[in-house]
Amino acid sequence: MPLQGHSRRYVSPVIQLRQNLDLYANVRPVTDMTGDNRFRFVVIRENTEGLYAGLDFGRIPDALVPLLEAREALGAAWQRTGQENATVTLRLQTRRGLTRIFEYAFDYARNNNFSRVTFVDKPMVLRHSSAFARLIFEEIAQRYPDITGAIENVDAVALWMVQRPERFGVIVAENMFGDILSDLGAGVMGGLGFAPSGNFGNSGAYFEPVHGSAPAHAGLNKANPSAMFLAIAMMLEHLGFPAQSDCITRAVSLVSRSAVRTYDMGGSHTTRQVGEAIVRQCVELQGLSVDGLERSRSAQGERHVSAL
Repeated sequence: MPLQGHSRRYVSPVIQLRQNLDLYANVRPVTDMTGDNRFRFVVIRENTEGLYAGLDFGRIPDALVPLLEAREALGAAWQRTGQENATVTLRLQTRRGLTRIFEYAFDYARNNNFSRVTFVDKPMVLRHSSAFARLIFEEIAQRYPDITGAIENVDAVALWMVQRPERFGVIVAENMFGDILSDLGAGVMGGLGFAPSGNFGNSGAYFEPVHGSAPAHAGLNKANPSAMFLAIAMMLEHLGFPAQSDCITRAVSLVSRSAVRTYDMGGSHTTRQVGEAIVRQCVELQGLSVDGLERSRSAQGERHVSAL
């Protein structure tokens, strides 16, 4: 969108970060936080193409006018209002982009003991772009005979995620569909306060809670810190510290089933209180003394003050 008084245009910094670092795979795990282990699946979203590729126009570009004029029904509709009163967004999908996200999804399934990869799209409506993606998905799936590859409609998958989340393993989708389904997955596991994510490329990665910066909660000491802890756990797993990652994940799960809860969990505890409960639980899972840890932290603080 144009900045006021200037010819410059606003482009989402998150999209720029992912595209410029080529972090093409957004991974969002969905797990049962109740302790029943009823479901465990992951939504893998293509991060650099699709409807979020940045090809979103506030008016019909001149270059697209001949294309629209060739489609009589569409051409008549927008011509009645003019280019300035119509918008268009393009869904960009390339063989390179689709190949690497499908390979990532199947590799992730194999490395994390999932037996099924489901490609989610809208093949009956987006016939050409979806058929293009389908052919590439089927090509990749043939290289993974130990994993079942399936193709489903995005609206049907949204229903099944709510009714039967246990049926899924790895869900892979283009940018916008993956974005929507991953937030639905967060709702299935208890809310955005529990949803972590990782963004991966061939030469780097970064991790974040799905809810983003949540500016509405800034300074209120009320936001659920669980998603941030789980994002840290994802980072530790990626860096080669599986034991520490598992400790944090287990601690978050245990605290989420305790009486220490933030407002979104039906409680009245603060961000700090829940965060400290998770830290204490993790310390106890390591077989350490919480009191001993607090004494050590106090002693370190005193040494720091004396050094000043």
